[in-house]
Amino acid sequence: MKKYHLYGIGAALVDTEIEISDQDLSELGVEKGLMTLVDATRQQELLDKLSGHMVHASLASGGSACNSIIAAAYFGAKNYYSCKVARDEHGEFFMNDIKTAGVDADFSSEKSAGVTGKCLVLISPDAERSMNTHLGISETLSISELNEAALSDSEYFYAEGYLVTSDTGRAAAIAGRQIAERNGVKTALSFSDPGMVSFFRDGLADMLGDGVDLIFCNEAEALGWAQSESLDDAVLALKKIGKTFAITLGAKGALVFDGEQLHSIAGHKVNAIDTNGAGDMFAGAFLYAITHGHTFKEAGELASLAAAEVVSQYGPRLAGPLHRELLARMA
Repeated sequence: MKKYHLYGIGAALVDTEIEISDQDLSELGVEKGLMTLVDATRQQELLDKLSGHMVHASLASGGSACNSIIAAAYFGAKNYYSCKVARDEHGEFFMNDIKTAGVDADFSSEKSAGVTGKCLVLISPDAERSMNTHLGISETLSISELNEAALSDSEYFYAEGYLVTSDTGRAAAIAGRQIAERNGVKTALSFSDPGMVSFFRDGLADMLGDGVDLIFCNEAEALGWAQSESLDDAVLALKKIGKTFAITLGAKGALVFDGEQLHSIAGHKVNAIDTNGAGDMFAGAFLYAITHGHTFKEAGELASLAAAEVVSQYGPRLAGPLHRELLARMA
């Protein structure tokens, strides 16, 4: 039996959420619905201009894979997370936050000088999130941050597609996949954002190698990968690179392929106020379920329920007791 259910790798970001209008987005020159990489100056400029807006979420450790790994941990999975933080206040906060969530990581090594990554999440009235991310020291995440012993002792290796934007991060994801393959660890990748598929397709292909065991993507990312307007074409394209996959469809639910059968997963009608973290929550709940004896269809149902719950509140996390309530509703 493996020590860990999941081994994740991705950015270490400290999130701040701000509610704004579509007009604000336009005036600020922010592209709606996408993750945009910015430098520290641009991020501070945005913060200064938005200083009068209400911040709905207190600081939280973030990053796509981090959100998924923490969600799975709160459901009951035992996980390890590889990332890179600086020797600063936000880095200390991030590591303490994931430790509180029960996730193992490299807590003991001396951290480097620099700035821990930050993500400014702008929430518009239709609940869409537009992210402006300064990766900080996360941009230099590399093979050095991999813990081969922990990875080899895990059921799944999970990488976020955002790593494709960094040469060293992409190399770390590729090396992690190769270590997993050598040690009988299943591999999973999230496309993370439509921009990653549009602008970093070749890099994502390198991260996928000859294919992975499980792919997570939303409808826009799936269509972008297939370079088609047809979801049927997207399903066929994903089958070429993933043994299994899950395509989230927002309020419409999801499509889940278990390697043999395609399952349609119902959505849940909720008052969506913040879609930040919806895909991350879906992946975390799904990975928890398939590593705890559930079928892919059951995993999709739990993940759809959890994602609906998280978009009905501000922030990418659910309170700890809510995870148990969701599991009870699935029983």
